[in-house]
Amino acid sequence: METAELNVVTGAFGYIGKYITWRLLSQGKRVRTLTNHPAQEDVFHQKVDIAPLNFKNPGELVESLRGATTLYNTYWIRFPRGHTTFESAVDNTRTVVKAAQEAGIRRIVHVSITNASESSPLPYFRGKGLVERAIMDSGLSYAIVRPTVVFGDEDILINNMAWLLRRFPLFALFGSGDYRLQPVCVEDLAQIAVNAGQQREDMVVDAVGPEVYTFDELVRLIAAKTRSRARIVHLRPGLALLLGKLVGYGVRDVIVTRDEVRGLMSSLLLSQEPPTGQTRLSDWLEEHAKSVGRKYASELVRHYR
Repeated sequence: METAELNVVTGAFGYIGKYITWRLLSQGKRVRTLTNHPAQEDVFHQKVDIAPLNFKNPGELVESLRGATTLYNTYWIRFPRGHTTFESAVDNTRTVVKAAQEAGIRRIVHVSITNASESSPLPYFRGKGLVERAIMDSGLSYAIVRPTVVFGDEDILINNMAWLLRRFPLFALFGSGDYRLQPVCVEDLAQIAVNAGQQREDMVVDAVGPEVYTFDELVRLIAAKTRSRARIVHLRPGLALLLGKLVGYGVRDVIVTRDEVRGLMSSLLLSQEPPTGQTRLSDWLEEHAKSVGRKYASELVRHYR
């Protein structure tokens, strides 16, 4: 009997990694995850092998990757915390790429971000650009998938915007709110990534949905779908950031960072390519209007617990 192909996913218990893993399992693939955060609840019902994502032990990484055909890399950080910085995240990813080379991985699918650039003034986008360069120079067959804002069940950004609109009488926009973004559904992103893993040619593909919103339009759409009575106001970015930080103290989390606001206001979460996802955020919000934003989703609890 022929053994099913083995794929490795970094962070299968995380948000994007989980959906990629479900997609692979649905196709009859074997999956192993490299993770430092094994879930307390096994959502995959023991169908996924678990190995540590230990950047300080490259030899262990090589052995965990050996025998796999494709590596789906979702590892990254949203913001620096403690000893974990964007620079260390770049170095950690380079370690994984080198281990993939030594293990004989056939293809790597890397989840990046739209408009990643080695020359970006924003550390998040610059780090993503440096990782893309390391992958392109690795000699491995590669697919780089560049999503924008990802929405879906268990997402953080859209959910917490809805939570704020439900809970507070005021919602502050950063400046004019006329900068644009192009949300993509996590299920579409997973499908794009898995499809890219099954190709042979090197590629860079944006994972973007069919709708483009200004930030003002996006907030008002979420408010309408959740029947929020919050007053939506335009404030100077610095003042809006301060309000976000105060709320963050209350929930013991990071609501938004200065660099995230700069990237958003620069319309970096927008693609110049045709849409690759099919799910419309407006339709998804209509379907999930009663549940989205009912509970706060903590970035720190999810990744630093």
